[in-house]
Order: sequence, then structure tokens, then C-alpha cells
Amino acid sequence: MGWKLSSQKLGFFLVTFGFIWGMMLLHFTIQQRTQHESSSMLREQILDLSKRYIKALAEENQNVVDGPYVGTMTAYDLKKTLAVLLDNIVQRLGRLESKVDTLLFNGTGGNSTNTTITVGPIPGNTEKVNVADLINGAQEQCELPPMDGFPHCEGKVKWMKDMWRSDSCYGSYGVDGSTCSFFIYLSEVENWCPRLPWRAKNPNEDSDIMVKSEIRTGLEELYRMMSRREEFRWMMLRIKRMADAWMGAIRSLAEKQNLVKHKRKKILVHLGLLTKESGFKIAENAFSGGPLGELVQWSDLITTLYLLGHDVRISASLAELKEIMRKVVGNKSGCPTKGDKVVELIYIDIVGLTQFKKTLGPSWVHYQCMLRVLDSFGTEPEFNHAQYAQSKGHKTPWGKWNLNPQQFNTMFPHTPDNSFLGFVVEQHLNASDIKHIDDIKRQNQSLVYGKVANFWKNKKKYLDIIQTYTEVHGTVHGTSTAHLPSYVKNHGILSGRDLQFLLRETKLFVGLSFPYEGPAPLEAIANGCAFLNPKFNPPKSSKNTDFFKGKPTLRELTSQHPYAEVYIGKPHVWTVDIEDPVEVEKAIKAILSQKIEPYLPYEFTCEGMLQRVNAFIGNQDFCHGQVMWPPLSALQVKVTEPGKSCKQACQEKQLICEPSFFQHLNMDKDLLRYGIECQTMESANDNVVPAYDERRKHCVFQGDLLLFSCAGAHPNLKRICPCRDYMKGQVALCQECL
Repeated sequence: MGWKLSSQKLGFFLVTFGFIWGMMLLHFTIQQRTQHESSSMLREQILDLSKRYIKALAEENQNVVDGPYVGTMTAYDLKKTLAVLLDNIVQRLGRLESKVDTLLFNGTGGNSTNTTITVGPIPGNTEKVNVADLINGAQEQCELPPMDGFPHCEGKVKWMKDMWRSDSCYGSYGVDGSTCSFFIYLSEVENWCPRLPWRAKNPNEDSDIMVKSEIRTGLEELYRMMSRREEFRWMMLRIKRMADAWMGAIRSLAEKQNLVKHKRKKILVHLGLLTKESGFKIAENAFSGGPLGELVQWSDLITTLYLLGHDVRISASLAELKEIMRKVVGNKSGCPTKGDKVVELIYIDIVGLTQFKKTLGPSWVHYQCMLRVLDSFGTEPEFNHAQYAQSKGHKTPWGKWNLNPQQFNTMFPHTPDNSFLGFVVEQHLNASDIKHIDDIKRQNQSLVYGKVANFWKNKKKYLDIIQTYTEVHGTVHGTSTAHLPSYVKNHGILSGRDLQFLLRETKLFVGLSFPYEGPAPLEAIANGCAFLNPKFNPPKSSKNTDFFKGKPTLRELTSQHPYAEVYIGKPHVWTVDIEDPVEVEKAIKAILSQKIEPYLPYEFTCEGMLQRVNAFIGNQDFCHGQVMWPPLSALQVKVTEPGKSCKQACQEKQLICEPSFFQHLNMDKDLLRYGIECQTMESANDNVVPAYDERRKHCVFQGDLLLFSCAGAHPNLKRICPCRDYMKGQVALCQECL
């Protein structure tokens, strides 16, 4: 149809209404008045009546705003009515003009000027008003911009077309059934589509000027915040111990890069594992040998967010969560709550995720994109996608959240589909200790990684080999030492400081195959120990190891500590088959024959974590359709052999699989740039595509964006993989990511 209604046109309609109404009144008046009234007097009467009519109509319709071009409501039905009436009036206008001309001519004499009043088109608009189309339900049209970089937009528009009447709230945002109104809502309220170019101002955005983050160089306010809750005591003690290191790190990073260019965000931190409802009692057991990995990561994250200058609120109970989110609890609308944003970013764990969804009810959907889920072992796309996981028969209590897989934040960079949040390896030493640390001499001793006696079970043959070359030490908790060989010198529970001194005396840190992927090997390497890392052949996974059953990942561990194996390696890490005495003995001799310097990857320092989290907060955005970070310039396309995953293919080239880039490899025109020709194509909802049959030149593209996966491997097709480089010691960031 091509007809566009703007506020100017609506104004024209209203003025024309008043004008025609005045003309009809004039028709009656002329017949009643005497002949001596001039045309100028009549014109003044027409204009006066028109103005009064427009004013009255405006007051009666003061809550109706024209759109979608300038307002929040499109008033589409009003415009439709005006258009139909105008069509009728324009037809009558010609007949009325003729009668007026004749009447004026007959009443004033043949020597008067013949005044003809005409209504022409609006300047700059020559498009015909097709009233019949409007009556038959045609929609007003607007020119839509390209949707590149907004992969969800088309699907969302289709959903709105079918479902916009399902909730009255859409109408309050101006949705009226027209494609244009769908697009405005999806670009300005829910941010799935690109903004229309002529919509310079978003009426639904906060009008306040963006407040930029300003780094903090003190922790006093954070201490006050955390001291209110006993559950935070262990974390606060850790933060205080590391305060000097944190202060030095934030100042050092601020000298290297601009830390105030990003917006200061309202961030909610909800620790579901510390709530009474969780039943875990992690905080209560923190001082008696309980698991500390989660508390380590949470304390480092909270400190990082605070020092980067964000507004942080911490919750560890359902009551606190409800209080913080009180503005939206109980909102049953399908649309976001209007007004100030309660929060803009939410760090949470899996337990807290369940609590958060239950607390918010229907409002949960408006906060999904803000979630960052701390998830030690990771959640792969095929477990995250509820329907796909169901079809595969995956039985896990941890998956099926339908989030963007990159919203899951891991302890180590072991799953590229997720984001690597990490933690800081604590040094434990004060300034005085550091002065004397170099005076400590390495002894011919080893320290076994295993604080629980049961970890030592069936490891005597392996430890006997180590004992022939070194004195063997342990830090086993409790009184039960049944599985410890008699030659082991057990220190029991040590303070962090005492453990650091013991590691400084030690040459070899000995893995026992369990626990998997803990922080202790990094502490040992940072203190100058070599780590003997047990190899797993076959690799351990949920298919063959009880520990991983039920976890939302099929990841295969090739050793006790894959990160140390892949990203650190020799001379600091020696990955060996501990069932092979020859291999073990060879590694021990090589380690003892050289001096190994302390080494800690930058990403596990305070400064490295500050840099990484700052980049994530400033650039990772799952609430908008367009994801252009990391920059597309970092993309390197690799094609696998059948049966191999993109994670493997990229890693073999010393690269990282980058899931953000999959959307740029999911069309035939995209692949043609990289020399891949698709003569035939199909779409599939599977975690092993995009993929390619080279012989038939047949391409299979992804039909469900949540199933893009670095982990999946196709048995018969070659996977097309988006790889990127990474900064040495900062795997999460590419060379051009800062």
C-alpha cells in the first residue's frame, strides 16, 4: 500500500476536519446572511470555528498520542477513522466548492473575484491515500532497517504478530497490530531489533545522563556491608587478607587502561548457596574443612565489582531478595516494568537461580538476559536448551534454563561455550613474609594434594616411587589416616600462611587424580613447585564417572587439571599416567634436575580478574540483539574433520572457539567469504551445526540460536568453527578485546 501516516498528516486531517466543518457552516450561513457581508469576514469566522473545533477535539483526546513516528501510541484506529471520513469529505468538497462559488458570484455581482478554495496534497507527500485498503484491515508501512547482527529479530516479530493481543501491556507501549509498532517495541523496549533510523529518541529509555563508573581505592564501605551477615565472615576475612594486593591491582590497572568509560551499573549479587533454604551450610562449615571453592570465587567477584565502581547489593536470603526486587515481585504483565531499573546485572548461582525465578514469577522473563550464573563445571548448550535436553534424554537437575550459554560463568576456561569468570590465587603472605621468602631453601620434598584421607586410597604404589626420590608430606584433615603410607609426614590443617611457607620449601606437588580442577595446584605452581598431574585415559566424563553424572556437561577431562595441562604445561606441569612407573619416575627425575621458578598466570591475579570482569561488564550484552564483542576482526574460521568438535579444532591451532561468532557463519553468503560454497542447504536444530559435506557441497545451518555449540561434534560432517586468538595469560580476552 505504501501510505504513511505521520503526526503532520494527522494534524492536517484535524485541520481539514475543522475547515470542512466550517465550510458546511458557511454554506448554511451564506444562505441566511445579507449580501453585504464580505468574503474576508466569512473567512475569519471559518478560521475561528476551526480553531475552536481543533482545541475541543484535542482536549477530548489528550491521552491519544500519534505514532509510531513521534509518540508511544500509534492511534492506528483513530487514523483509520479519520482517513475514511476524509475520503468522504474530499468527495463532497468538490460539490460544495461549486455551490459556494456560484452563490458568492450571484450574491456579489459579476465583477467580484471568483475565490476558489482547494485542498491539495501535503508538501513532500505525493502518495495516494488508499482508503479501501485501510477499511479492509491493511497495516501502515514503515521502512525497516537491515537486521544484520540481530539474529532473533525476525523470529520475535513473527511472535508479536501472532501474540500481541495476548497481554494488554503491549498496547500500553504503543503496539497496535502494525509491523512498525512491533518493530518499535522490539527495538526500544525489549531490544531484539535494530532501532528504526528516524527514531532518534527512545521514549522508553531512562532520561538520565549515563553515570560512568569511578574506581574505588578503599574497601571500608564493603566491609560495613558484609559485616551485617555472619554468613559473609569467611569471605570478608579473605578480602581483608588480600586488601593490599587488591589496592595495588586496581591502581596498576587504572594506569594501563581507561576504567571509567563504562556505565556504573546497579548489580545484584545473590548467593543462593548461603541461604538457609538451600540447606548446604557452606558458611557454617567454612572454618572446619568444608568446601571453599565457591566462597573463594564469590569473595573475589564481590571485591572486583566493588573496586570497579559499581553499585553492588548483596543478598543471602529470600527475604533480602524479595526486598531488593519488591518493585517487580507480583508483576504479572508480559512487558517489562516501567520506570527506574531495579537492577541491570545479576550475579547468581544455580541454587539462587531457582529461588530468583520463583520469587519473581512472570517478571522473571524480563531479567533473564541480565543473569550471570556462577557455575563451576559449566553448562553446555545441549543441556541448557530445555526441549533439546529433553529430546536427548538428559536427566539433570542443573540444566534446561534456556539462557545464552555465555551467561554461565565458570571457575576455569574449560568450556568455551560459557564465560570464564575465574578467581584469584591467594598469596597469603604479608610484606614482612615476602622479605624473607627468598631465604627459604627448597628441600628435597613433595607435598601430596589431598586433604581427605579417602583420596589416598589405592595410591601407595604411585607414592612409593615418589618416596624413593623425595620426603613425602601431607595436609590431611581429621584423625583417620588409614590410607596414608607410614612414611608420610602429615601436617593436618594448616593456615594459608603456613601452607605458603610449606610450598616454598617443596619441589613437587603431587596430584592423586581427585579433586578435579581445584585451585590448589595453581597455588603450588605460584610458589615454585612443579605439579605432577595425573593423566586420564580414557578421559573422565559423565559417561564413565559417577562424580560427573547429572552435571550439565559431556566434557571429557584428560587429566586431573586440564587447565594446567593445556595452558601452563612444562616445566611447571607434568601430566603423567600414574599407573606407569617408568613415566612417573622419568618425570620426577626431570623435575628434580632443574630449578623451577614461581609462575602464576595473569588471569588468576587480582589485576587479571579486574581486567577480565571489567571487559565482560562493559561489553557482554545479552539484553540486546546485536552482539558485536569480541570484535569480528578476531574471527578465524577453521573446518574440522568429521567427529571432531570446534573446541578441539581451535585448541589444536592454539586458538579459542568463540560462540559469539557463530551467527556470522550461519548463512551461505557468510561462508562464501571463507571459500566454502553451499550448492544445497538445509536447516537443523542441533548442537553440531553449522556443518559441511565437502563432497556434495551441502551445508547444514543452525535453526535454533541457543544450540550454537563449540562442544558438539558431527559424526559425518565437517563442522565450521569460529576461532579467535587470546592474550597470553588472559584466555577470556582476544588480542583486540580491550
